[in-house]
Amino acid sequence: MTLPTRRTLANPVVALLLLLLSAVSSSSLPPEDGIRIISAEKQIHLTGPIARVILTLEVENAAAATDASRVLLAFWPWEVEHLAIVRATRVEGKHRKKAHEPLRVEPSDLTAATPNGACLFSALLSTHLKPGEATTLEVLYVLTHAVDPYPAAIVGRSESQLVYYHDSAVLLTPYHVLEQATYIKLPSNRIESITMVDPTSRAGAEIKYGTYYNQMPITYLRISVCYEVGPFAVVEKLERKVDIPCQGHIKVTDQYKMRHDVAWYKRIFSRPECPRIWPLANTLSSSIKDRLYFTLLQGPRYGWHCTPSFTAGYGLPLEDFLFESVDGRRYINLTFGIPQLDTVVDDFATTVILPEGSKNPQAIVHFPNPQAIVHFPTKFWKIIL
Repeated sequence: MTLPTRRTLANPVVALLLLLLSAVSSSSLPPEDGIRIISAEKQIHLTGPIARVILTLEVENAAAATDASRVLLAFWPWEVEHLAIVRATRVEGKHRKKAHEPLRVEPSDLTAATPNGACLFSALLSTHLKPGEATTLEVLYVLTHAVDPYPAAIVGRSESQLVYYHDSAVLLTPYHVLEQATYIKLPSNRIESITMVDPTSRAGAEIKYGTYYNQMPITYLRISVCYEVGPFAVVEKLERKVDIPCQGHIKVTDQYKMRHDVAWYKRIFSRPECPRIWPLANTLSSSIKDRLYFTLLQGPRYGWHCTPSFTAGYGLPLEDFLFESVDGRRYINLTFGIPQLDTVVDDFATTVILPEGSKNPQAIVHFPNPQAIVHFPTKFWKIIL
């Protein structure tokens, strides 16, 4: 079976027939350690170009199996291309006595054995799952650029902006699933169309697919949702420079290049409307005089591309971010991200300039395979992430 193309829009009647026939299963990939999923809940939260997916999985190890050291998570290749983050947590206990244990997630060596190019990740269990035992996993993964504009260009700003989101109504997994439901939560109840696969129900801005029973491993049932969104911005490129002095304030300078990421506006504007910065220098009081605050106002319009880029700068008290480790070395603890909510950054580079006399700098980040470059200019160390 050929995996349905994510960006192809077909005739509704033909599409419905294809969707009803697209549920496939394969037993060529044996479940690891006898694990099966007793119940699964998939929640898809759609905001702008980002899709946040939360999986709640109750997994059980067979009584005749050996100890299970991991639980496999499956993704289609197009999901891996848009995958920003994957996190897993093991939940033990009930109600107020719940304990959440973060799990390490890494690519699995069993990916080559999966049909249709499905990619596997392993959620590693610090305490093995004994035969006959059950546990609950909560998995969060985020997809960027998850929607397709429809149409790709519009004539007037008064036209509704529609987007398509494609996914599977059933959980993609290498395990047998006894019971499963999928929920899609949209930003509003302005829904143009949804794929109807029995059973399907809708309540306002939420769509439910299922409940489904006894799903075989590597099963796929393609669904599409077309809904209305407002304009949203994407940071095409962000260059951040962090200047750390010997004393005083850390100086942070962000240079943004942004674009509107839904439909392109065919007509020419009479004036551009790019993001703007309104400094609030006069509002600084004596208690916060060591900090620089600003308000970033952005009004994305259809089809704009903010060129040239704009710059935002601010200062941070050195004593709040500079610390000393037990071995005598100093380290800076800074957030790797941007202050704008639900905004995708396509290209993000951070340059850290250390004071003169610094030795043996090292970058420590909490994500895999950082592209870090450390070089030594005339007076300062620079660490570029």
